Amino acid sequence: MICVYNAQLDVLTKGRGTYEITEKVQKIVRESQIGEGQVTVFIQHTSASLLIFENADPTARMDLERFFRDLIPEDAEYFTHTTEGSDDMPSHIRMALTRTSECIPVIRGQICLGSWQGIFMYEHRSFSHSRSIIVSVIGERP
Repeated sequence: MICVYNAQLDVLTKGRGTYEITEKVQKIVRESQIGEGQVTVFIQHTSASLLIFENADPTARMDLERFFRDLIPEDAEYFTHTTEGSDDMPSHIRMALTRTSECIPVIRGQICLGSWQGIFMYEHRSFSHSRSIIVSVIGERP
């Protein structure tokens, strides 16, 4: 029989950067008691996103942030959507270039990431925010 288990993660950020949530997602998968299936992770925001990214060397995430800072500068004269500050429109563009959801296989009750992969919430705003992430596990229980 196919089962579905939903949970919400709330992540408090300290501003722009990546926040690893791999263990929190794995905990929800364990709580679901689903052995074989998949987990979908979805962020409910337009100025933050999700990534499956290198989790062994933090300099990879530093390089990613530096790349996005150069690619999408704040205070660009052509931005008109600046209601919430100079990081408002750049954060929306960063989100559009990344992802709002990730789908990962679950085998024997474990999320199946590669050796150097982690699940990250990517905060695109300069200041701290509380972010809501929905985790949905679907599959069969043993």
